[in-house]
Amino acid sequence: MEEPQRVRSQTVTTTASSFAENFSTSSSSFAYDREFLRTLPGLLIVAEIGLCFNGSAFILYLSAAVVDASSVSPERDSHNFNSWAASSFFAFLVTICYAGNTYFSFIAWRSRTIQ
Repeated sequence: MEEPQRVRSQTVTTTASSFAENFSTSSSSFAYDREFLRTLPGLLIVAEIGLCFNGSAFILYLSAAVVDASSVSPERDSHNFNSWAASSFFAFLVTICYAGNTYFSFIAWRSRTIQ
């Protein structure tokens, strides 16, 4: 006796590759180590990053402020002169703020390295 043919289902079966499983977000190799930032080396790294950022921002803003201030000339239209003067003033103000941040970052970094 012959068996009746079964009807095939229209379902698609997929499988996950082992390569994709290795790079899941729950992998412990990529987990964020919060305890590291509470250690002395972790704090030093954060302080050094802040020191480098503030120092480089200070240098870039200082050069931009000097270029901005050197391009101001009173012989031009008074509106443009006032705008250029105001932008130069605020450029130097931001430069002073970054200089202060750089100083305080350096003091914080230096106090941690002495301990």
